[in-house]
Amino acid sequence: MKKLAIIAVLAALAAAYFAFDLKQYLTLEGVKALAADTAAFQRDNPLVVVAGFFLAYVVVTAASFPGAAIMTLAAGALFGVVWGTVIVSFASTIGATFAFLSSRYVLRDSIEARFGERLKAINAGLERDGAFYLFSLRMIPVFPFFMVNLVMGLTRIRTLTFMWVSQIGMLLGTIVYVNAGTQLARIDSLSGIASPAVLGSFVLLGIVPWIAKGIIGLIKRRKVYAGFRRPRKFDRNLVVIGAGSAGLVSAYIAATVKAKVTLVEAHEMGGDCLNTGCVPSKAIIKSAKVAATMRHADRYGLAAVEPEVPFKAVIARVLDTIKAIEPHDSVERYTGLGVDVVKGYAKIIDPWTVEVALNDGGTQRLTTRSIIIASGAEPVVPPIPGIEESGYLTSETMWQAFAQMDAAPQRVAVLGGGPIGCELSQALARLGSEVTQVEMADSLLGREDADVSALAREVLEADGVRVLTGHKAVRIEQRELVAEHDGGEVRIAFDALIVAIGRKARLTGFGLEDIGVETGKTVTTDEFLATKFPNIFAAGDVAGPYQFTHTASHQAWYASVNALFGTFRKFKADYRVIPAVTFLDPEVARVGLNEREAAEQGIAVEVTRYELDDLDRAIAESETKGFVKVLTPAGGKDKILGATIVGAHAGELLAEYVLAMKHGIGLNKILGTIHSYPTMAEANKFAAGNWKRANKPEGLLRWVEKYHTWMRG
Repeated sequence: MKKLAIIAVLAALAAAYFAFDLKQYLTLEGVKALAADTAAFQRDNPLVVVAGFFLAYVVVTAASFPGAAIMTLAAGALFGVVWGTVIVSFASTIGATFAFLSSRYVLRDSIEARFGERLKAINAGLERDGAFYLFSLRMIPVFPFFMVNLVMGLTRIRTLTFMWVSQIGMLLGTIVYVNAGTQLARIDSLSGIASPAVLGSFVLLGIVPWIAKGIIGLIKRRKVYAGFRRPRKFDRNLVVIGAGSAGLVSAYIAATVKAKVTLVEAHEMGGDCLNTGCVPSKAIIKSAKVAATMRHADRYGLAAVEPEVPFKAVIARVLDTIKAIEPHDSVERYTGLGVDVVKGYAKIIDPWTVEVALNDGGTQRLTTRSIIIASGAEPVVPPIPGIEESGYLTSETMWQAFAQMDAAPQRVAVLGGGPIGCELSQALARLGSEVTQVEMADSLLGREDADVSALAREVLEADGVRVLTGHKAVRIEQRELVAEHDGGEVRIAFDALIVAIGRKARLTGFGLEDIGVETGKTVTTDEFLATKFPNIFAAGDVAGPYQFTHTASHQAWYASVNALFGTFRKFKADYRVIPAVTFLDPEVARVGLNEREAAEQGIAVEVTRYELDDLDRAIAESETKGFVKVLTPAGGKDKILGATIVGAHAGELLAEYVLAMKHGIGLNKILGTIHSYPTMAEANKFAAGNWKRANKPEGLLRWVEKYHTWMRG
């Protein structure tokens, strides 16, 4: 009953608004006319005018009618600065509260449907900053006044809190608008517009958001830095913790723009990618592919041979590859670029001080204007009974362990069915190991489409990998991994157990918890990659949400530029186009949406597919397994929403789609681009051609056919 009453009142107000043409009074002309028409009545009946105006203002804001700003100007014209401010301040708060309550108890469904995305942002802000977030919205008009009222009603904020925060937060803007209204009332001619008082009022209207922004920033800084003493001067412009991809790029950028930067690394320069991840894994994958090519040389008209695999030599090549690339990331190189490289363990003492426990003994303290945390990630090891006694290997320990072996381990159990697990399973199987891959989920590469997962399983099994999906590892007994499956247990004997179930951010050991930097699975950052402290940033795996070397480098640009120049301008990190490649054979490469994600997000798409067994170059090289799949909006638009490529050199082929999506190039432009013949890249053009054929203008073509018939006579 209460809900129906509120709806009826709102409907009646809306009807009155239109029936009596009340919007005529909510214009600048209406304001001046109202002030002139009521001047005499106001002198005789001041309280009646105040009460009537107060009630009207409450109704306008409560019903979310347009015109609150105009009425604020009118208050200045009618009542002057002081009384106009008092009246508007309380009337706007009361009206806003009525709108807030209507949203909370009556309009929830419609508000959520219309402002759902903005509601997410506001809830996140409230979760982070509490009532101060509402204060910020009132001070700085990021969202329209009425929208804040309605959307706030759907949050968990208390009504009383909403009222007093709104009253205080709107006060500055109210004063400025009321003051402008007093000047508008004095304009009698065109020359009056150019008077200093009027011009000054309008200047205030323009700069008040900037003033408010400065006030909010000052309050935030005082709040977040409370209890810390800022140095009067600094040793460094920037200290970077961690010399992986994100750290190296951050330091490089800082040195390039002539900032004084220190890069701290406790272990090897280059981080996980160079020393334990990307580089060594790709080196062993190449050796394994050569072995597979020899084993299947008959596909190329040659005699197939079973390759001899001197495992020690294979691993020696892997380690040599690391050494060959090491100079690119070395202390010497970065010192030459102008970076102060310090080897040791960094700890953040306060927001401006970093202490380094030097590897060669002693400590060093540095003060710095900004800090970038680029500590990377480490393998996740599940808490399975018996795993600590099993001698398990991860990407961090595997290569040195392999270097001690004369032959590849005979029986290998790989725990994990993601990209790393799949890559290692295939490589080791091709090098002669009996590999069993165990994955708890029902499919491999769980983020990919079902056809991609199925193909990955097919190629792994073709290389001799025993793939066990839907198997949950529960314990390890001696040299056996025990997994649950369909209510029973499966035992997998192993000589080497490789754990590859994912990676987690390195969050402890360098002072984050001591100074109150917020963390979850990663360091909590805003859209500028700043932590709760505006001068402390995070980039790479430690910041998430992606764990790719190229994403770490991408984030490093934003983190370093914002750290060094954020006083003048800051840049939001852009994650719209992030490619990823799984280096199976054939490779799996993707950018943007796939069918699985489109379905989960409720996005209607058109799927265009081109099979590589139709491509001349793929046929010539006997690399016909795979496909190109492109997603575009349903309805015939050529905008690329995502692309998945499975096939030889898929990682290289994907670059064309990454470029296209980044710069808004559609399939029509790809179709109109000359691709060299015969190349694998032609697959992209042929996929675009398939889309064009599926979206050809049938009606127009019928008329064209009639034209050609007529031309033949």
